[in-house]
Amino acid sequence: MFKTTARARLLIGAALLCVPAIAQAGQVVGTVSDASGTRTLPSAQVTIVELGRTIQADRAGRYRFPDVPAGTYTLRVVYTGAEPVETTINVDDSGELTQDVAVGSGGDILVTGQRANIASSLSRQRGADGVESVLTRDSIGQFPDQNVAEAVRRAPGVNVLNDQGEGRFVAVRGLDPSLNAASLNGVRVPAPEADTRSVALDVVASELIESIEIKKSLTPDMDADTIGASVEINTTTAFARKKNLLAASIEGSYNHYSDELTPKGSVNFSTRITDNFGISGGASYYLRKFETDNVEMDGWNTDDAGNGYADTVEYRDYDVRRLRTGGSLSLDWAPMEGTTLYARGIYNRFSDQEDRRRLIFEMDEAPATSTGTSATFDAADGRIRVERDLKDRFEKQTIQSYQIGGETNTGPWRLRYSAAWSRASELENGSIDPITFRRDFEGEEGDDLTLGFDYSNYLLPRFTVGGADAGAFNQASEYGFDSFDRTTLSRAVDREWNFRTDITRTFALAEGTFDVQLGGKARLREKTYDLNVDTFDGFDGDFTLADVTGPQTYRLADLGPVVGKKGQRAFLSSNLAGFELDSLGSAFDSVAEDFAVKEDIFAGYILGRYQAGALRLIGGVRVEHTENNIRGNVATLNEDADEGEQLLVTPNQVVRSYTDWLPSAVLRYEATKDVVLRAGVFKSLVRPSIGQLAPRFSIERDGDDLEGAFGNPDLKPYRAWNVDAGAEWYFAKSSVLQAGVFYKDIKDYITTVTFEGDDAPYNGVYRGIAFTEADIPLNMGKAKIFGVEVGYSQVYTMLPAPFDGLLTNLNYTFTDADGQTFDGDTGGLRDIMLPASSKHTFNAVLGYEKGPVSIRLAGTYRDKYLDEVQAIADEDRYVRQHFQLDASARFRITPNFQLFGEWVNINNAKYVAYQNAPVSRRLLQYEEYSYTLKFGIRGNF
Repeated sequence: MFKTTARARLLIGAALLCVPAIAQAGQVVGTVSDASGTRTLPSAQVTIVELGRTIQADRAGRYRFPDVPAGTYTLRVVYTGAEPVETTINVDDSGELTQDVAVGSGGDILVTGQRANIASSLSRQRGADGVESVLTRDSIGQFPDQNVAEAVRRAPGVNVLNDQGEGRFVAVRGLDPSLNAASLNGVRVPAPEADTRSVALDVVASELIESIEIKKSLTPDMDADTIGASVEINTTTAFARKKNLLAASIEGSYNHYSDELTPKGSVNFSTRITDNFGISGGASYYLRKFETDNVEMDGWNTDDAGNGYADTVEYRDYDVRRLRTGGSLSLDWAPMEGTTLYARGIYNRFSDQEDRRRLIFEMDEAPATSTGTSATFDAADGRIRVERDLKDRFEKQTIQSYQIGGETNTGPWRLRYSAAWSRASELENGSIDPITFRRDFEGEEGDDLTLGFDYSNYLLPRFTVGGADAGAFNQASEYGFDSFDRTTLSRAVDREWNFRTDITRTFALAEGTFDVQLGGKARLREKTYDLNVDTFDGFDGDFTLADVTGPQTYRLADLGPVVGKKGQRAFLSSNLAGFELDSLGSAFDSVAEDFAVKEDIFAGYILGRYQAGALRLIGGVRVEHTENNIRGNVATLNEDADEGEQLLVTPNQVVRSYTDWLPSAVLRYEATKDVVLRAGVFKSLVRPSIGQLAPRFSIERDGDDLEGAFGNPDLKPYRAWNVDAGAEWYFAKSSVLQAGVFYKDIKDYITTVTFEGDDAPYNGVYRGIAFTEADIPLNMGKAKIFGVEVGYSQVYTMLPAPFDGLLTNLNYTFTDADGQTFDGDTGGLRDIMLPASSKHTFNAVLGYEKGPVSIRLAGTYRDKYLDEVQAIADEDRYVRQHFQLDASARFRITPNFQLFGEWVNINNAKYVAYQNAPVSRRLLQYEEYSYTLKFGIRGNF
């Protein structure tokens, strides 16, 4: 308990005396909505001009001024996209004055269409404390995007990392997605995947979302676990609308490669049961079938002639079926004046059925002949192994979040409170990953084979087979069963309880206000991973590829016979007793990856907010205390002279805690009525990924050689000082020209390094275990990031018809992100660009909207980036630059119905990963997807 001393009481009293006493004060409240009375306008800027007091309307469009002296004032409301509105109000000391304000008339479009989307987004951006980008519900609906991850990439400085042609992980300012954090309704989103904190936002259906805020500057009341940005997703609220809403859409989705039409549908509603109680929510369903064609190469070497070659080449044929379903529900209640309560929930389920056929070449020796663009291998020089396999994997991910809370305002006090529970999971049970059939060509009689590769197009290597026994290459009966791995169970579960309270006291000054705000938060998280696999490496009988062949859907080459997508399951289930289980290897794989990590974070903060006229200044400090309880296994295969090979499992537990003090300051200044200047400095942190922390060790002994992958529970979090500065010029309705710079100084950046046994700094021993080769995540010192953002958005209403329907949205980000990692050549450090950071990102939208017609063409560009860091620089993995072009068109046939069509990935943008070789790039992965068409009808009632 803290005791207040006489001196402290005197100081507090003196401070309160410095605040002007306001006699006969009243309160001004109200709601800002569009002139049609359809919906409220969040983030509209409301000002009592004579007092220099300004606030932003909340998510429901409400505003509130406490302690307003009796008198006559001008109430001014500014909303981007509409003319300012001024109203005279008379305040007396009798209590509360309610003054609702309607904004927009004539040519102002604030509810529907692209112009309304831009106005809403820019209004929220303009009213924000720090550097922020916003997408509203309508804005998401206007883009040809299949999920939230793809929707947000249209915002300034935002892009995504793709998985099989779909956006999954959000990258802000060109940085690694692991440096971002994501929230649903203010609650951090747990990650379904086992070993990461990054949330794959393609799990969340965009139809369920009201707005997405990308906050790049932090204030003390925000969670501090981000360096890139905090991506805050908000679902709908019934109080955000003045009129009831029921909207539904039905559409079809067609992928060119799969040549299949699949359904998508959604429904959304919002209704007020009474003036003080409302319900809103929605549901969505989206089934998508698509195909991808892939080539992967590995084991790049240089032969005696100085020419490069890969000793492993894979041709991969993917057929994918993805189903997204989701629902959200929000209950909003105002039981009494000054108090609002809510209950919100969202549930999203993402299932992924992936069938992958592979043709794999593995060469033991260097090529017999080679040139700068070709290599020919001869089985007489060394074994050529040909494998044909199938992965039949079904994976299900869920993200759900449930929250109750509210806000109470009384006089100059505001109290906010909430409790939430979130859960994310990823589940596989019964996947075949993979089943393999093998044929070895070893240059003996009956095994004579030559294999040639043409690398002249480095993106698409071609192969040819020859030799006396080349006919065996395409005979399915020549490929005998080798092994199959069954994922009996792979379950990752991430749970978090979240409790939060904030209290604010507003002091009315002679001009403006000063808020003192403090709060506390507890996040109680536990993440577990449980893996059970069974490896079968023999069969008591005759089992060849000929028993389970099926058609291929590959377009880049003729693969010959491949495993049928489902035919193998019937054979395996009816003949399982005949397969030989590798019990020791299965047990090893089943315990080596298991872990459980508890992470409790207790936070508190205090901040001051000064708002007077054009100036807003926020400063304070946040403290976060982190407690970890980390458990895993050390799994070791040992060779015993008497007992043979044995599996030794040793449980491992690490308990630790640390505390971070995180100051911040943000300044916002309206230099003129159209120009907003911003500056901010803050300290933040990003905790290591769960998989990196877990003390798990995957170790395999082969004679005297010991190889493994280690977790490192001693990892420190990334800690960073961040500086932002920017200017925004709102030069016309729904238009802005903006520019900004940012700088980040990161301490204890983490990279994973591959060490040979006697390499520094471990000399072949880590955590008491001697190794021959090991992957170890390490804190690598400092990293620095500098960048520039520019953006331009305009609606060209000033042009003569029909060009007055044009609009553009352009933004560009330059990011220079540099760090260091271990250098296996020298044993020291070498400079690198930070993983997953792109130097240049660019988004462009050209739109047209007039009358019933709405058209949009959108392009997004992301520069190359470093994907994986190796000990040797020449072996680092890079991903090539990516540019994708999408289009959408809408036609309103009646006031309530709209036809639409979307064309996604018009230019068939590819995914390419490579190594930087001394002379030319060496391919690691090439993948293409073709385009997707969507079309349907929407109705609003």
